[in-house]
Amino acid sequence: MKDLTMQNEIICSNTLKYTSHKYYLCVVMPAYNEGALIKENLLRASHILSGFVRNYQIIAVNDGSTDNTSDAIHEAAQADSHIAYISYTDNMGKGYAITTGVRHANADYIAFLDSDMELNPKMLRYFLRALQTTDADIAIGSKLHKKSKLNYPVSRKILSVGYYVLLKLLFNLKLKDTQTGIKLFKSDIIKPICSSLQSYGYAFDIEILAKAVNQGYKIIELPIELNYSRPKNEKTRFSIKQIFTIFKETLKIRKAIKK
Repeated sequence: MKDLTMQNEIICSNTLKYTSHKYYLCVVMPAYNEGALIKENLLRASHILSGFVRNYQIIAVNDGSTDNTSDAIHEAAQADSHIAYISYTDNMGKGYAITTGVRHANADYIAFLDSDMELNPKMLRYFLRALQTTDADIAIGSKLHKKSKLNYPVSRKILSVGYYVLLKLLFNLKLKDTQTGIKLFKSDIIKPICSSLQSYGYAFDIEILAKAVNQGYKIIELPIELNYSRPKNEKTRFSIKQIFTIFKETLKIRKAIKK
């Protein structure tokens, strides 16, 4: 596990550091080397959220990017008061970025949303409605839901199905997809779970959901629309090494949870 003490965390928004205001919805959006589009994506996300919820905040977390991501997020925050952000110098992984955002969030509901905007934040409207009208505590997007509409590479589909089989064998969870980058939680559930995570890489999702199930919380899977935004000639973000790392992290999570 990485040494978290090396972090020089910089709170780049007074709305995070000083306010006691509580939001209805807080959306945590992690970003690593997304400088080309992150400003536009954050502003677009805020505009979409404003269409169905008034009292909201976006917390963008710069996960030690080496490009202009930090500056671009800062520009977005200056342009839109609903956007706040956190930045630190070392790349710690998506799980660390999200849990850092969760720690600073002050809201009734907390959502995770990938900053590439392949998943439209408008779906959170239906996720909120689902939690309000059912006895569920957590709503997650599922690529394997029969009503989902997907436009992404076959290689990614194979990885999704393969990981689903692995999770079924290791955890026996009644969930088809734990890795899709849009999730919604009741704040009083996700905050204590995030404070005890052991994984900060791509496998952090499964640790959160496995712990939630073990604690008796109800999770519902909802259909999504996914539009792959990366150029067709761009290499997948998942290398063989990364896949092997995810596998090792998943095994460690199973061992920790089964203790």
